[in-house]
Amino acid sequence: MAKESMKAREVKRRRMVAKYAKKRAELLAKGDYEGLQRIPKNASPVRLHNRCSISGRPKGYIRQFGISRIEFRQLALKGLIPGVKKASW
Repeated sequence: MAKESMKAREVKRRRMVAKYAKKRAELLAKGDYEGLQRIPKNASPVRLHNRCSISGRPKGYIRQFGISRIEFRQLALKGLIPGVKKASW
């Protein structure tokens, strides 16, 4: 499990990116790079990092489901993810 502070930091960044998205787009369209430097660093979408929504794990993230490979496997084995089942042949 990731530390709660790491999860909270990531949520805070996502909120900030959403808040400044329109302003960033306008400044980029104008080519006003000095204006871009005045908005917070965490408003940049590049600083976001995908994390598992259940455990907060930063590695082994599956974008389609929004969870890590470990959580995905556990949920798939329990049959909690629709359309996914363990392969057997």
